[in-house]
Amino acid sequence: MKVLIVDDEANIHKTTSIALKAMGHEPFSAYSGTQTIRKLDENRIDVVFLDLRLGSEDGLEVFDKIRASGHDVPIIIFTAYSSISTAIEATKKGVFDYVLKPFVPEQIRQALERVQKNISLETKVVELESQVSGASPPVIFESDQKSMQHIYRLTERAAPSDATVLLLGPSGTGKTVLAKRIHLLSERAEKPFVVVHCPSLSKELLESELFGHVKGAFTGAVKDTWGKIEAADGGTLFLDEIGDLPFEIQAKLLRFLQERQYERVGETKTRKGNVRIVAATNKDLQAATREGGFREDLFYRLNVISVVMPSLAERPADIPALAQNFLDYHAKQQGRSGCAFSDACLSALRNYEWPGNLRELHNVVERCLILCDNGSIEVDDLPPEVRAGSASGGPTSRLTIGGDFKLEEIEEAHINGVLANAKSYQQAAEILGINKTTLYRKRKRKPSLDPEHDGDHESEVEEHEEAASRV
Repeated sequence: MKVLIVDDEANIHKTTSIALKAMGHEPFSAYSGTQTIRKLDENRIDVVFLDLRLGSEDGLEVFDKIRASGHDVPIIIFTAYSSISTAIEATKKGVFDYVLKPFVPEQIRQALERVQKNISLETKVVELESQVSGASPPVIFESDQKSMQHIYRLTERAAPSDATVLLLGPSGTGKTVLAKRIHLLSERAEKPFVVVHCPSLSKELLESELFGHVKGAFTGAVKDTWGKIEAADGGTLFLDEIGDLPFEIQAKLLRFLQERQYERVGETKTRKGNVRIVAATNKDLQAATREGGFREDLFYRLNVISVVMPSLAERPADIPALAQNFLDYHAKQQGRSGCAFSDACLSALRNYEWPGNLRELHNVVERCLILCDNGSIEVDDLPPEVRAGSASGGPTSRLTIGGDFKLEEIEEAHINGVLANAKSYQQAAEILGINKTTLYRKRKRKPSLDPEHDGDHESEVEEHEEAASRV
């Protein structure tokens, strides 16, 4: 942590600073109330050690000035035995703790551990309040899809390191959720997880958002402001949609990634940042580098560990569990119970393409629960586009070469696609490189293959079979 020592004795500064450095903390010094306010304005301080007798100043008056200036940093009082009653009164005013003089390093360590535990508890309370208020459904990190199982294993292995992680994939596939999971599995889990949404601001405002600015740096900069790098100190900085990061800021981000150094806008002082970077984008960054829209050196610096999130259509095995998870969440929110999808409805959900991915599935499930008449959600409860899309596309449209599919599924998909576009069985057979008899037998074995061709070509194929048998 960044610790400010406020005392009028140089020896206290020296001994306390040595102890803090040995514990891995960063000490700052101030000798008066005025210096204290200035240090707090210039640096993001985590905790203050404040002498109760600060020369001619009263430590409690300095405490009041700190609070009046808008700084709510935890404050620990240094006090002698003779002033212990005053120290107790100070805690009633809002002072976090007190340490008796003369003190030993272990007392400092224990006081700081109490601060860290308090910060950790406050963070957990915020997270619990978010869950209780129903901000979002609980996330499940289990999958029946091999591709997702591989992704979860990869991120679990990468999380404990400080390596930069680049999350790629379409919008709505859960990249932000995965970034938060990486943070929670890391050694930085007790520190902040800070998000910067790159497309949401102009170049000037985004630069200030990321690095911070000083008063007067630009029109509207009425006070010094810390950026997200400083806010995420010790934790994780998530750069969402980094493919939209303005080219002018890319060089500054590259420097930070290489040297962990930066300057606030309008300031010449170089600062260091201790953050782990996780970035995400739905764009093809390699194509963007070739076209000159994204720095190649920045891409390689970001691309230490890359994870490609599949679209929802590419993980059909997970759709029933994901849909039920969303359903349970909204059913609880609406005070309903015993809600479930019919088999036909689940089949339709699996067969739909889901261009909006998880976000679209979430919204569709909420809509279905609102509109269904009983505890069972049927196909008729689905939005028209989902019913039409699942009927026309079917499961074949989600197949990809190299995916988790059987050969017979891929064959069925290919034959179905050829039959849908061919003018006749003869043309379809020529495209497939087989004769019409073989094509007909495959269709008979798989009734789902292009049933609309039955009436048009059945007699033609039967005649062909008879002729083949005579030969």
